[in-house]
Amino acid sequence: MSTDARLAEQLDPDTTVLLTVECQRGVVGPDSALPELADAARTSGALMRIARLVAAAHDIGVQVLHAVAERRPDGRGANRNARLFRAAERLPVQQVVGSTAVRVADPIPVSEDDLVVRRLHGLSPLAGTDVDPLLRNFGCRTLVVTGVSANVAIPNAVFDAVNLGYTVVVPADAIAGVPADYTPAMVRNTLALVATVTTTEAVLTCWRRPRRAH
Repeated sequence: MSTDARLAEQLDPDTTVLLTVECQRGVVGPDSALPELADAARTSGALMRIARLVAAAHDIGVQVLHAVAERRPDGRGANRNARLFRAAERLPVQQVVGSTAVRVADPIPVSEDDLVVRRLHGLSPLAGTDVDPLLRNFGCRTLVVTGVSANVAIPNAVFDAVNLGYTVVVPADAIAGVPADYTPAMVRNTLALVATVTTTEAVLTCWRRPRRAH
């Protein structure tokens, strides 16, 4: 089987779910708590490509999940066992429950069929959240992972999904991290070992093809 045919088989709309990771206003928006990461997501084109993937998923009937990280105003339930968490507590923009910071960022479209999965703890969109049972209820076999950051949440999502038995597809131009040159190195040396690494255009091409009758 050719590489294109294998990717098309993996991306069967009936068994594929598209996951956006922390694509929220307080992370990748213009008023981000992490301006360097927000700049990387926008200037690299990753955020616009995520928007294209989500729009295409809506068109073809692929389920979309948006994984959002947030915290209570009093911080209850949040991790404090790593330097990253302690630094986040001091940021000028907080990802507070119910605030504009935790809304999905433009230009990513959100449809009434999308599900937004929120977490108050940890580093992963999957570990200890509703994502895994939702994926199983949707009949998911392949998870397409997009978003930020390539430093922490994206590799966590990919490893957790693989450990749970899903095939993972990563459009490498639809993720971002800092510094900019870290992302391709991490994809090449880490994610490529466990996931199918591809491009946004390759995913879109698969979803544009006529579907075979079952």
